[in-house]
Amino acid sequence: TPRPAPNMPPPIKEGDVMTDEFTLDGQEYTGLNGGPQFPFSEAISFQIMCKDQEEADHYWTRLTEGGEESQCGWLKDKFGLSWQVVPEGMEEMLADPQSEAASRAMSAMLQMKKLDIAALRRAYEG
Repeated sequence: TPRPAPNMPPPIKEGDVMTDEFTLDGQEYTGLNGGPQFPFSEAISFQIMCKDQEEADHYWTRLTEGGEESQCGWLKDKFGLSWQVVPEGMEEMLADPQSEAASRAMSAMLQMKKLDIAALRRAYEG
């Protein structure tokens, strides 16, 4: 029988959920409860690529209910899981880090919480 390392709490206690299966946008996932020594952090996040600002606004609003906004399109939901809500077009604007246009878009993005694709496009186009 496996036992926890010395001075470490057991990974789960009786009655805790060990695994949970869920589906996001047709993709199946399994979550594993590793116990309190493995909390959520920004090291693990989901990225939502959105077709337009309306879709980005929808996900941002829903996921920040009970959660918290961060910067540059990042947020934490009410469970503490990190998400990146990215409107379509971001990759193209930031693709060439040596270009002045990409630098302007990056500077604008660093000032935002929820990404505003129209404002980023204006910054990119100068």
